[in-house]
Amino acid sequence: MRQRVLIVGGGIIGLSSALAAAERGMEVTVIDRISPHGDNCSLGNSGMVVPSHFIPLAAPGVISQGLHWLRDPESPFYIQPRVSWDLMQWGLRFYLATHVQQVEAGSQLLRDMNLASRELYLQWQDKGIDSQLVKRGLLMLCSTQHGLEEEGAIATKARSLGIPASVLTPEETASLDPNVTYSVAGSVYYPKDCHLDPMRLMSSLRSRLESLGVKLLYREHVTGWKKTGGRIAAVCTKDHEFDADEFVLCGGIWSDGLVRELKLRLPMQPGKGYSLTVPDPVELPSVCSILVEAKVAVTPMGQSLRFGGTMQLGELNQAIDPRRVSGIIKNIPRYMPRFKPQHFDGLQPWCGLRPVSPDGLPFIGRTQAYANLTVATGHAMMGISLGPITGQLVSEVLRGEKPSIDLRHLSPDRFANS
Repeated sequence: MRQRVLIVGGGIIGLSSALAAAERGMEVTVIDRISPHGDNCSLGNSGMVVPSHFIPLAAPGVISQGLHWLRDPESPFYIQPRVSWDLMQWGLRFYLATHVQQVEAGSQLLRDMNLASRELYLQWQDKGIDSQLVKRGLLMLCSTQHGLEEEGAIATKARSLGIPASVLTPEETASLDPNVTYSVAGSVYYPKDCHLDPMRLMSSLRSRLESLGVKLLYREHVTGWKKTGGRIAAVCTKDHEFDADEFVLCGGIWSDGLVRELKLRLPMQPGKGYSLTVPDPVELPSVCSILVEAKVAVTPMGQSLRFGGTMQLGELNQAIDPRRVSGIIKNIPRYMPRFKPQHFDGLQPWCGLRPVSPDGLPFIGRTQAYANLTVATGHAMMGISLGPITGQLVSEVLRGEKPSIDLRHLSPDRFANS
């Protein structure tokens, strides 16, 4: 009899887990609180696969930089002022996670996961999963010499971890992507990075899952759990009850609230991010990039160009803050002078809520509280990048196999007693 798996969450992490489980012969059902084209954080993001992003969000220097940005209403980072014990606890845990040794361990882990995900995306292509994956690398574009020096130091660290990286002059940057006019002090080029179209990826992934017999059920909002002993017996929604042998929680930022009833804690804060997609850009890069000082991602998607950025912590809603959008638009001409603010007139901003853990690492693995509950959430800005490897790791856990990547630092119980 096939193992029955119920996955809560139909974003990239949930669908990647469903694919890996189905390919291993499991009977898989995925439920999600919204429609497949709803406010899913996996749809409007920058679509990057980034071995270059090996430094966890909780890193030395981030707090002081963040405090500086708080004074600017259009800055890339903002924390909504509010009295919240959860937010204060999260902030303390974030501070403790910036210890150099912890960051070092996290960097090696993120390197391994991102490189593994990249290889899995190539395998997905061979299976007919169309994400429009482009393997042309990523440019970290620096408008200042200081920014270039800092990125150069990160490039040195990347090479020590086996991630290729080159520091380029303005002329070398221009020759790498002659379709675009850049105004930069230089750049760092990461040839292993890739970009894709998230909407195309998710649509193709759903089609592949349906061909494998996976049930995809939408508008099923979880209202509770049924438990028996140390196991989950069923997940309850408004109209249905879903029983299974194994349960996987991939609910993004909603995951912590979903397991409060189970006396579990997955401390995360919503990191609201915005994107604007220009359908007919004045220039179309062939290489994705990050505008370093502005913290803006730039991704070509077919004939369109997507600009994404900001980290607005603490607001569990999808209200658009026009100041954050304005901050993105104003910074683009510093690096790409052919683009003017009027090129963004009339565009509807998209926003998504990234699930941000205190130490910048996802939660992946079984919780000790329930023998048949596996967690996969908290990927912050790297859900797309880490989706495939997360799915593989989840399937290995479900089969009782030794995970291909050590999960000790990713335990969903790691903040249970802190």
